[in-house]
Amino acid sequence: MIVIPAVDLRDGRCVRLHQGRLDQETVFSEDPVAMAVRWKKLGAQRLHVVDLDGAFAGEPRQTALVHRIVAAVSPLPVQVGGGLRDLEAVGRALETGARWAVVGTRAALDPGFLREVCRTWAAQVIVAVDGRGSRVAVRGWTETLTETVIDVGRRARDAAAAALLYTDVTRDGTGVGPNVDVTATLARAVALPVLASGGVASLDDLGRLAEVPGVEGCVVGAALYTGAIDLAEAVRQLAHATAEGHLRSAAGPLPPRQ
Repeated sequence: MIVIPAVDLRDGRCVRLHQGRLDQETVFSEDPVAMAVRWKKLGAQRLHVVDLDGAFAGEPRQTALVHRIVAAVSPLPVQVGGGLRDLEAVGRALETGARWAVVGTRAALDPGFLREVCRTWAAQVIVAVDGRGSRVAVRGWTETLTETVIDVGRRARDAAAAALLYTDVTRDGTGVGPNVDVTATLARAVALPVLASGGVASLDDLGRLAEVPGVEGCVVGAALYTGAIDLAEAVRQLAHATAEGHLRSAAGPLPPRQ
């Protein structure tokens, strides 16, 4: 599993929101490009960039800034989302040089759009499924549907999405820990690479998620910006755990202690 730093953009700044609420914003940098470069230097293997203005407006608003970030960290792969609700918007997002476009609200509400966007940009669409626990939350997390995250996840799998990004919105920005149970249930149900998000606050949280089969990455925001998680140390520990796991798998079960 890899750690994916989040770079959330609002009014040209790098911010974090508490549970997605605009009235609970913390500004962490006036220079998102410099922040993205910092995460790259500390060992990030991918970045998660979100146009929050676009997410709330329903159409991208920070495309030029996203382009600058992608160029500054190249060849580090970037996934970008926020307001990508039609094919034209997804195309513009990918034209910034981003490796993946993250689609959320419309993909959850419109199965036809989901199939079309995944067919148009094969292997370049990540479906973001946001939930209050297991139920889907849409439109900036202001509306909760009767559908479950597994329902959307299975449609994403059938449409051949590149991955599924699951966020428990009740935990996002809170530091209370990730929803490991729902994340694990989702990963088992969809047989699609899963990226976890929401509530991660410690290396222990990352370790618990890393043990879940199918979880290939974790998007982390506030914990990196506050220093609760040291990115370089997290990358080192996860790489060590992965290497150790591979060695154990190849060698078979460990012998009993004498």
